[in-house]
Formats: sequence, C-alpha cells, structure tokens
Amino acid sequence: MQDLDLKLFFDPIPPYVEIDTSIQGSIGQSIFINQGSMPDYDGLDIALIGLVEGRGEKEDHREGIAKGPDAIRQSFYSLKKGSDGLKVVDLGNFRNGPDLEDTYLRLKEVCSFLMRHNIVPVFFGGSHDMTLGQYFGYEDADKLITVLNVDNKLDLGDPAKGHLPSGSHIQRIIKHDPNYLFNYYHLGYQSYLVGSAESDLMERLSFEAIRLGVVKENIKDLEPVVRDADMMSIDVSALQAQYAPGALDAKVYGLTGEEACQICWYAGLNDKLSSVGIYGYDQSRDDLSMKTSFVIATMVWYFIEGFYNRKGDKNFRSNDYLIYEVPLGGDPSSIKFFKSKISEKWWMEVPHPEETDGFMRSRMIPCNYSDYEKALDGDVPNRWITTYSRFT
Repeated sequence: MQDLDLKLFFDPIPPYVEIDTSIQGSIGQSIFINQGSMPDYDGLDIALIGLVEGRGEKEDHREGIAKGPDAIRQSFYSLKKGSDGLKVVDLGNFRNGPDLEDTYLRLKEVCSFLMRHNIVPVFFGGSHDMTLGQYFGYEDADKLITVLNVDNKLDLGDPAKGHLPSGSHIQRIIKHDPNYLFNYYHLGYQSYLVGSAESDLMERLSFEAIRLGVVKENIKDLEPVVRDADMMSIDVSALQAQYAPGALDAKVYGLTGEEACQICWYAGLNDKLSSVGIYGYDQSRDDLSMKTSFVIATMVWYFIEGFYNRKGDKNFRSNDYLIYEVPLGGDPSSIKFFKSKISEKWWMEVPHPEETDGFMRSRMIPCNYSDYEKALDGDVPNRWITTYSRFT
C-alpha cells in the first residue's frame, strides 16, 4: 500500500483554537490533535479534516468560509466525550491547491488514502462543492457506491451556463467518467427552490429525491436510506436559518438541529458508510453565540457516537441474521428479507438478473419492517423495484 506524507497536506491547528483544560472529560482532551506535529494515524478510526476552500462560492463568502473550521473546532473541543476509547484525530486544516480543481484532486488523494487505512474522514467547512473531492476518493475503490446528499436544493446547475461549482457539483458527480455511482439519495430538498428540469432529471435517472416535508413527517422512516449510503454530504443550508444563521443559504424552513443530529447518528451507525462531509458554513454570517458552529460540532459529535455504536452488520452469510423468503407468485417470484439478531434492522436482497460477479452482483438493500409487511401482502417494495431497474 503506497504511503502518503499527510504533513504535506495539512496546516496544524492554530494556537488561538484553545482546549479548555478546566472542562474535565472534554472531547478536546480525548482525541489526537495536530498542534504542530502530525499525530500517528496508525490504528485510528476517524480523521477530522477542516476545509478552508471557498473558491466554489461567491467571493464575498470566501473569507468567512476560511474561518469556519476553527470556529467549529472551538465548539467541538468543549463538548463532553461520549464513548470511551476514542481513536479520533484532528489532522488540521487542509491546504488548498493552486486552483480549485487542484484542491479537489488533493482531497481525493487524502480521502482515498485514509479509507484504504480503514479511517473514516469527516470533512467540515468549505463550500459544498468539496463533495467532489470526497466523491473522487472512491474512484479506485473497485466498487459502485451510493451517495447521500442532504441539501435544500438539488445543485444540478450547468457550469457551462455560469453556475457556481457549489451549485453544480452534483451534475458533475452524475456525469463523472469513470462512473462508479450506483445510486444517489437526496434528502430535504424544498420544492419551491427546485426547478422542474432538475426534478425531472432526478426522476429520469431513478434517483430518490425526498422533499423536506416527507423527511419531517417521520425521520425514523428515513433510517434505511441513510443506512444504504457509502458516503454522506450535508450542506448546512438544509437546516432552518434559526439553527444555522451562518449557513450560506439557509431558509426559514428546513431541518431542525435535532433532525440534523439524528441523521448524523444514523450515518455513524451505518457500517458501510466510509466518509462524511458537512459543508457550507460562513463564520462571518454566524450570530454572536456562534450558534451554527455549535450545531455543526454537535452533528460531528453524534456521528462519532453512532460510529462507536456500530453493530457490525456486514456479513449476511453469518448466523447473526434471520432470513425470511416471501413468495410473490409473479416477477419476482420471491424476495428474501434479512433481519439482524443484533441490531434488529432489516434488509432485502435484490439479485442481479444475470448473476454476474464484480460490480453487478446481488445487493443487500436496507429496508423497514413495513417493506416486509408489504411483501407479505403481495406487493413489491418500491426500493426493490428501483434497485432492480439499475441492473437492467
């Protein structure tokens, strides 16, 4: 495995970001921090990475974006640690490339390197187009991945028509060559902020865009969507402005801080999820209490707590699962459901019609008990249908 000198990619945490030693049991006292010398990453679980890159946004936001990661740290370090034995490192602030595209490529290199070492990178700060570098990190992973994006807009703008990178990066992900995108979920979009051409494109591609109202009806129903993701990207503009005044484009309506933390908790519990990014914070727009930095810090805290409560739901050939095969008498003739004896979560198997190896093998799709009940009534669950359609 090719080694990488991480010191070349990061600036240490500046001295004005203080760790309050009077707060006993704080996160800041419980993790490894790059305060001048790069900590050894060997054997660690999670790497925190501050992003100061704002060239994908309007120029008047860039200074505030650059100050964002350290403001988030100041809030994060003062939180109480939850789980014992944290193996978490704060690598510092990622150094920008000579131009924006260079930053994406550098981010790709570091993201890929950390994931090969079984370390989950958690990015915070930067404009939302930093999702591109995160996504590019999977290019050499030799698998198709599922992306989860949380945002109040779809960000499907056309760069050729002058749309900023922060508003067009999802378009680039969809069109990226080589293509290793199997599925894409979008949570929390607000219909009145999305054009018909964008929503029509999502529908044609059979991607699942779930509007804000559906998310808020019962967020627990969205847990299988979060559990299906390999990577998650969150634009803090998906939150209500009262919770995130420092977001670049938060509106009156949106997710609450509690709902955002719930999504991060689900993401942490997801055994297959291998990277997270929380983007779009402009420190200069935050209120006097630095409310947005606290909300983002708490979201990171909940992801870490979720991670240390993972149940190891990966090996579906083990005896840790109950298997229920539901006959349907049509096409498909039956569907296999798997229930974990440990976490009590459900999955359903979607076989590839040609039973090939490699990318296009059978896939285990997270689901709810309600999907099992639907099959018992003779109906094929919608997510089974959309997944199968990707094979054909």
